[in-house]
Amino acid sequence: MPAWMPVAGTVVAFVGLLVTVLFAFKYGSLWLQAKFSSADVTLTSLVGMSLRKVNPATIVRAQVMARQAGLTIATEKGMSTSSLEAHYLAGGDVNRVILSIIAANRAGIDLDFDRAAAIDLSGRDLAEAVRTSIFPKVIDCPDTLASDSHSSLSAIAKNGVELKVRVRVTVRTNLDQLIGGATEETIIARVGQGIVSTIGSMDSHEEALATPDRISKAVLDQGIQSNTAYEIVSIDVATIDVGRNIGARLQSEQAEADTRVARASAEKRRADATALLAEMTAEVTAKKAELILAEASIPSALAQAFRDGQFQSGKTDLSLTNSILKFPDSRETA
Repeated sequence: MPAWMPVAGTVVAFVGLLVTVLFAFKYGSLWLQAKFSSADVTLTSLVGMSLRKVNPATIVRAQVMARQAGLTIATEKGMSTSSLEAHYLAGGDVNRVILSIIAANRAGIDLDFDRAAAIDLSGRDLAEAVRTSIFPKVIDCPDTLASDSHSSLSAIAKNGVELKVRVRVTVRTNLDQLIGGATEETIIARVGQGIVSTIGSMDSHEEALATPDRISKAVLDQGIQSNTAYEIVSIDVATIDVGRNIGARLQSEQAEADTRVARASAEKRRADATALLAEMTAEVTAKKAELILAEASIPSALAQAFRDGQFQSGKTDLSLTNSILKFPDSRETA
């Protein structure tokens, strides 16, 4: 036997022992933890997780939490080791998903792993969604925290009186519609639209002041929670104040506009009458000028009559009288 063989055997044994120790140190505690918790984790799967760049501690911890929380049939709920690894590799938060499922299970809410994983991967806050399902939250309408939002909704009844309304909407998460469902902004917009249309259909603002619950019931009957991520628990009118009398103001402005139109029409008629008066005055002046011209032609007519010898023995001939009374034509004047 060569002299180097015992040394080589010792080195191999030492290396094997070192690998075993390292393997036991890295995976032993995780395997024992999973084993005593009846989790679906084997040594082979632990090694495979490391090769697949999956953190074994995260998967084992998730399996142990599910078992200890009473989710004993983990594979039937989709929480097998391979499912947890797939969610981890997809960029999901495995621990948050398991904790959310446990919280939903404690509250009696049906939430399986596949749906929880889909919600987590969609970018929604799964923990907040489950928390809101257990403890409903209140949404102000309008949203006073928004920079471009007013402090109250403005609605006008049929009698023209403005009402300023603020409501509080109590909602809980609808996990079945959380993926693809509309968010809080849609709820706020739909509630505001419903309030404005409901008050606008009332004959008088006093109806809204007397029975504000009519507003809540009418808005709820419009199905505003359709295709949203929330289920509306209640809509409560927080404040309702009387604003301006928009109808009276509009009527006043309309009356002022009508007055301006009437004044403009009267001014036009006055201008027309003034123009007509000036025209008639000019016509009178023209007629007076004609009269003066006619009177000026009388002496020349008399002179012409004397020259023609039409006056005899102090008696006036009828033709002379007619010639004097007639206007001379252009030839006689010449």
